[in-house]
Amino acid sequence: MQNKINELRKERKITQQELADALSVTRQTIISLENGKYNASLILAHKIAQFFGTSIEEIFIFEQEEENI
Repeated sequence: MQNKINELRKERKITQQELADALSVTRQTIISLENGKYNASLILAHKIAQFFGTSIEEIFIFEQEEENI
């Protein structure tokens, strides 16, 4: 899943470690999120949205899979 975490973090001039500390996760979790290798749980997505003062939908880009009928 794509997201705008890296973009939002850089706009606010905070490091991956500072974001990780604020969210009570590891820096590796932030790296994995930014690289799209890890999808945040709903709870973590909510914490991220609260931290940046925006909605989950504004941060995470949900790609719908095509259904074969």
